[in-house]
Amino acid sequence: MASRIAQAAKGIRFSSTQSAESAAWLAERAAIKEHAGPAAETWRKISIYVCIPALIASTANAYNLFAKHQEHLEHERHEGHEKVKYPYMRIRSKAFPWGDETLFYNPDINL
Repeated sequence: MASRIAQAAKGIRFSSTQSAESAAWLAERAAIKEHAGPAAETWRKISIYVCIPALIASTANAYNLFAKHQEHLEHERHEGHEKVKYPYMRIRSKAFPWGDETLFYNPDINL
């Protein structure tokens, strides 16, 4: 009994035979595996050498744009620009359930 368990653990198949159909299937699987290797390597290289630098560049660009925007907002605060409340802005036909200017309102940015 122990020898059968040891043989099964080693991957030795017993009490079965390999038919022509299973041999063809195994050959097809081997061909797919052989084809997938280079394709997978190509996508790995694309991920490392194209996607990662593109992510780094877009992150740096977004950070620079954010910094410029923050600088512009700070400049406007020091300049003392008045925010004009035009009559066509913030038209409400019904009050919000949470009250006016509480949930999403930011007094530094919103009017």
